[in-house]
Amino acid sequence: MNSQREVIADPEIIAHRGGLWPGMSENTLEAFAAAAAAGVRWMETDVHASADGILFAAHDADLNRIAGMSSSIRELPADELDEVDLLAGGRLPRLEALLAALPEVQWNIDVKAAHSIGPMIRLVHSLHAADRIRLASFDSGTLRRLRTALPGVRTSTGTTETALFALGRLPGLPDHGAAALPPGVDALQVPASFNKIPVVTADFVARAHRTGLLVHVWTINDAPTMQSLLDLGVDGIVTDDVELGLEVLAHRRG
Repeated sequence: MNSQREVIADPEIIAHRGGLWPGMSENTLEAFAAAAAAGVRWMETDVHASADGILFAAHDADLNRIAGMSSSIRELPADELDEVDLLAGGRLPRLEALLAALPEVQWNIDVKAAHSIGPMIRLVHSLHAADRIRLASFDSGTLRRLRTALPGVRTSTGTTETALFALGRLPGLPDHGAAALPPGVDALQVPASFNKIPVVTADFVARAHRTGLLVHVWTINDAPTMQSLLDLGVDGIVTDDVELGLEVLAHRRG
């Protein structure tokens, strides 16, 4: 995707962990289904592999925050994880089940740990799901392994790659920054600011688009910030408040 062809895309709302809905836990089939019913096309989630190598949609490595259990996901087999009741309702879903239940949805998947890389690769191959996903990770090593094993699968930039891209604002450097972007990268997924320093600026977005990259900003839950980012030309707002995001987009479109 980073072929120097300028990006022109309608902005969209990306449901962070499916969004926060009354009576539903994050990262559950119920939450993702609610976001899809509201009109969201892209879902954001994270994955961890069970003891027997099955991927589950979950942000944390352990079950303490979401289920009040001290166990980590990688310590338990999939059939035990299937029975875990979440504190806010629902159960931990297998990634494969999510893809099957919501066939029209596309998935932005953050691979959180090294032991999840192999299961992620196997799942993409077994389900022929490459055209429905974008893979992400903060870790450059994880991204290298995923890109090598899954050529052509879309990925976002990792932390180091994003920092190198940001240097493109300096005189004498090309739009893509201090290093060439790896094949398969189609998006910069970033916070609006880091340590109170703006990350997403008009120059950042313009250079990304000239380089062939989308700009997605996380995690934005208030309308004024959504509006200001959309004014800069960002392509995606990652949010917990799906309905608010959709309302902001609808208002802008008239």
